[in-house]
Order: sequence, then C-alpha cells, then structure tokens
Amino acid sequence: MQSDSPVPVDAQARAEYLEFACRLARLAGESILPQFRRRLAVDNKKAGTDYDPVTEADRAAERAMRDEIRERYPAHGILGEEFGLETGDGLTWVLDPIDGTRGFVMGLLHWGTLVALFDGQRPVVGVIRQPVLDETFAGDGTRAIFTCGGEQRALATRPCSTLGEALAGTTAPEMFRTDRQVSGFGRIRQLARGMRYGTDCYLYAMLAMGLADLVIEANLKPYDVQALIPVVEGAGGVITDWDGGNPAMGGEVLATGDARLHERVLAELRH
Repeated sequence: MQSDSPVPVDAQARAEYLEFACRLARLAGESILPQFRRRLAVDNKKAGTDYDPVTEADRAAERAMRDEIRERYPAHGILGEEFGLETGDGLTWVLDPIDGTRGFVMGLLHWGTLVALFDGQRPVVGVIRQPVLDETFAGDGTRAIFTCGGEQRALATRPCSTLGEALAGTTAPEMFRTDRQVSGFGRIRQLARGMRYGTDCYLYAMLAMGLADLVIEANLKPYDVQALIPVVEGAGGVITDWDGGNPAMGGEVLATGDARLHERVLAELRH
C-alpha cells in the first residue's frame, strides 16, 4: 500500500474522487442507519484481551462500499477495517465503515463513516460523515466543505496559539500505552484548557469547523486517520505524528487548528 513515490492525481481527478468518496460515505449510511439504536449482535474482535466491538452494520456498510468501488474503479486497491487489503494499481481506497463502534452500539452520536483515497504516501481526499445528523465533512487538503441538508459552507479552523487556551480531546485515555505516550498525553492534559473524551473521528470534524483546537491520539490504524487528514488540512489545520512527520499510516497522531499551537505541542511531546 505504501510506496516510495505517490501516484499522480491531477485537480480534475481529485475533484472526481472527492465526489465519489462522498457517495461512498452516503451509501454506507444507508446500510448503517436502519440498524442504529437497535439491539444488534456485537462481536468482540479482541475477546480475552481487549474490547473491540464489530456489528453487522460495520460489515454491511463496508461490503456496500467495496462493491461500489469495484464497479467504478476496478483497478484501485481497497483497505477496510473489516475485510482487510485488496491490492490495486497504486491508488487505494481506505475505509472505516463505523469509526467509533463503541459509541454506535451504545446509541451515542460520536461516530462516523471514514473514506479516503491514498496515493501511496498520503491521502488525496477524505470524507467524515455522520449519517444520523446528515453531516458530511469533505476535504482534498487544500479546501474542506461542510454539508448538512441544504446547507454547504467552507470549513476553517480557528486561531489558538497556546495550550492554556486550547480545547482538546481524545477518544480515550487508555489508548496511550507506552511510557512516552502516557507521559506525553499527561503533560498535554495538564496544560490544555479542557480535555474531552469519547470523541473518535467527530472531534477532528469539530476542529475543522473551528470549534475545537487540538486532538491527540495514539495507536491508530491507517483507516482511523487517513480520511481525517485532507479535511483537517483543507480547513487550515495541521495534522502529523508526534514527531511532526507523516501520520498516514497511523500510530501517534496530533491535530491542531493553529500551526503555532502545533509547534508548541510538539515541543512538549519531545520532553
């Protein structure tokens, strides 16, 4: 899936792929919504060691997206959380049908469908969709758009240069496991103005909307993060790993709405 050089994608193709990514996310929602807040069978993919739930809603949504990709772009690869990797011609669709399944099975709203197209080094388009709210956050790294019903507007992050002013969040404190991760997160939690939990992908959307300032996470997979990158960057934010590098393959991820805040957080994480 990763390569030494990216597959070229021009502006016209990028626009076409972003439109298709939005279509995939809407299609996933059609499979998911009839099962939301229903009593579903929940399997644990890490039974005996951890809790990593999956439902038929996850699987049905990913199958629907995979079928649509094979029909439209049969040469492209596909990486999905539920059914793994199918290699292709260098461009790979990266899918997380329900990012935040823990919240989904509890009937909460902090989850979403994630769709990205990866060029071998970075995602060129990304979509975050919350189908219950009919919200779509779509970006191509240079711009990001929010759509809800008949409303459509550009997304833009807000200025916030210091940790003492920053509203921050993460999915769960237990995602920080190593000494570096635990101590780094602990410093950011103490210095930030506020810290929220249980947010999954939705907080990245709120950062792109200018309502939050910082997201810090660890132990992510490519399908957890790739759709977020073009949205955050398209809205004017910064998203990297904890060393300031490319976050596309997951791991430790830091996103901020303000580049000045990003540099300050990276400095704290180097301690």
